[in-house]
Amino acid sequence: MQHVSGTVSKARAETLGPRFAADVVAMAREGARVRLDYSPQSLALVDRVIDGIRREHPPAEALAPALTGFGAYTGEVLHRAAGARWVDFDPAQRELFGQPFGIRTTDGRVWNPLGKAIKRYENGQAESLRLFYLAVVGRAQV
Repeated sequence: MQHVSGTVSKARAETLGPRFAADVVAMAREGARVRLDYSPQSLALVDRVIDGIRREHPPAEALAPALTGFGAYTGEVLHRAAGARWVDFDPAQRELFGQPFGIRTTDGRVWNPLGKAIKRYENGQAESLRLFYLAVVGRAQV
């Protein structure tokens, strides 16, 4: 699957993350009549939207912009609710995560919400974005 790394400009993570999140919020509102409010609780709704898409079996490659948006939305929820910061990944992190940027929590850990949304589509409920949020927040508080 083509990830964001091959499709974005040289814009920084702190610009791209919120922009991609806002794009998916607008897409969900206009296309599916779903209102996403950047709350941690809204991630359960994102999980359900992805489940609905999975039932239609479109190829993941065709969904790359939407899945990237859902991942960015998850990152933006972490930014707003838990104080995570958008960060550009270094070359080793890009290699590991397959994405150009992600988030860093207050404990210094880096996370890959964009890749998590792709895994959510590919693997189903075991890769819940809501549970990802809870895991990140739980670890950030340790």
